[in-house]
Amino acid sequence: MSAVVGRFAPTPSGKMHLGNVLCCLLAWLSARSKGGKVLLRVEDLDPERSGAEFERQIEDDLLWLRLNWDEGGLEAEEGRYCQSRRSDVYQRYFDILAQKGLVYPCFCSRAELHAADAPHLSDGRYFYPGTCRNLSEAEIAEKSKKRKPAWRVRVPEEVIGFTDYHYGPYTENLAQECGDFVIRRADGVFAYQLATAVDDGLMGVTEVVRGRDLIGSTARQIWLQKTLGLPSPEYGHIPLLTDVDGRRLSKRDGELDLERLRERWSAEEIIGMLATAAGILPEYQPVTAEELVPLFSWDKVAREDIRLPEMLRG
Repeated sequence: MSAVVGRFAPTPSGKMHLGNVLCCLLAWLSARSKGGKVLLRVEDLDPERSGAEFERQIEDDLLWLRLNWDEGGLEAEEGRYCQSRRSDVYQRYFDILAQKGLVYPCFCSRAELHAADAPHLSDGRYFYPGTCRNLSEAEIAEKSKKRKPAWRVRVPEEVIGFTDYHYGPYTENLAQECGDFVIRRADGVFAYQLATAVDDGLMGVTEVVRGRDLIGSTARQIWLQKTLGLPSPEYGHIPLLTDVDGRRLSKRDGELDLERLRERWSAEEIIGMLATAAGILPEYQPVTAEELVPLFSWDKVAREDIRLPEMLRG
C-alpha cells in the first residue's frame, strides 16, 4: 500500500467549475508526484443541496480530464465514500464527544448569530461567544419546547498548529479565534467539520489539498481528530481561482462549468491553461495531468490568488 494518500472531496451541489478542477489537479499532482494514491469522496451531507445527477457528472468530468482515482466514488463498496450514507459512523464519534462532556445543545437562531452586535473577529468572521454553553437542564428543557437545537462542541483554550505545504506555519487558538462550533445541525445533518475530520482519519488520508478559504477549518479538524484518537493528515492550501475582478469563482458561474467548457476545449487544453496559471508550466501548452507529474513542485505554485486564464474568459 502506498504511504501517501491524497483525496478529492467535491460537494455535488452543482456542476464542476474551473476552481474545482484546479483544486483537484493540484491535489492529484501532489499525491501522484510522491507515488501516492488518490481517493474520491462525495461530500453530499446536505440532502437539500446535493443531487445524484451532479455526482455522476463530476465523476464523468474527472475521467474526461484523466484525473483518475484509486478508491472511492459512487460505486465503491455500497457508498462507503459517500457522506450521506455514513451517518451511523458520525453518530458514533458524536457520542464519543458527548461522553467526554464536550457536546451541548445550542438554540441560537441564525439571525441572532449574525446580528450586527454579535462578536466578530478582525477579519469579519463570526465568533460564537458561548451563549448556550452553560444552560441548566431546566433551561434546555424549556428552550427545547420552542426550537430544535444544533449541537456544538466545547473547544479548549489550546493553540493548534500545523505547517502548511504551501503557506508555512499556521496556528490558531480555538477558544479565542474560533469558539465552540457546530458539529450537528438542528435538522440532524452532521456538520462538515465533524464528518471531514472523521473521514480523513478513518480513510487513511495522509495529505489534504484544498482552497485557502478552508485553512481556518484545519485547526478544528486536527483538534477533533486528536480528541477522537484519529490520525491527522498533512495539509496544503492553495490560492483561489478568481475572475478578472478578483471575485472567487463559484458554481453560479455557469459559463465556466465543465459541461460547457468541454464543448470548446479539449481536456489537455484545459489542464494546460490551469497548470500555466498556477505556475507549474512556464508557458502554455496542451498537456495531460500525467505529463505534469514530474514537473510538479509546491515551490512553483502561486501564492496569491490566480486570475482566470485569458483564453477561458469567453
